[in-house]
Amino acid sequence: MSDSNDIELAANGDKHAFKRLYERHVRGVYGMVFRLTADRSLADDLVQEIFVQAWRSLPKFDGRAKFSTWLFSLANNVGITEMRKQSRWFKRNERAVEYNTQDEADSSDIDLGELDKLIIRLPEQTRQVFVLHALQDYSHQQIADMLHIAEGTSKSQFFRAKKMMQEWL
Repeated sequence: MSDSNDIELAANGDKHAFKRLYERHVRGVYGMVFRLTADRSLADDLVQEIFVQAWRSLPKFDGRAKFSTWLFSLANNVGITEMRKQSRWFKRNERAVEYNTQDEADSSDIDLGELDKLIIRLPEQTRQVFVLHALQDYSHQQIADMLHIAEGTSKSQFFRAKKMMQEWL
């Protein structure tokens, strides 16, 4: 079955159809949220919240965008909203200590590539801008609006991310 068939069935309450949608898209959603947060536990929680919201909102899905586009937009909004709720941005050095080879070995559902390993080393806002622009294809103006920063800040953070990763390579 295709997404469109499962969307129609799930919008009418078919949990099996929604499970198929979940299974098709969960890895991509998890990858995006993990890259934004650099925190496995938080990413797990957010993915669960994203799919709960998707289930509730699916009857309102109008099909003008691809389902994956709609779902990733929802995931992005949930991720950024959660990060704003944090009392302060995650500290970079705490992330580096938490991320180690054992963490990678413990996670069978995501295989971090070299790019992902570099992305999670980036400072929080720099990482968010990089993920949103380079991987999610948002414009700097859209990122500025989402993160409540100036467009120039988004551009400079993106440049900073590229420079840092080039140095690490």
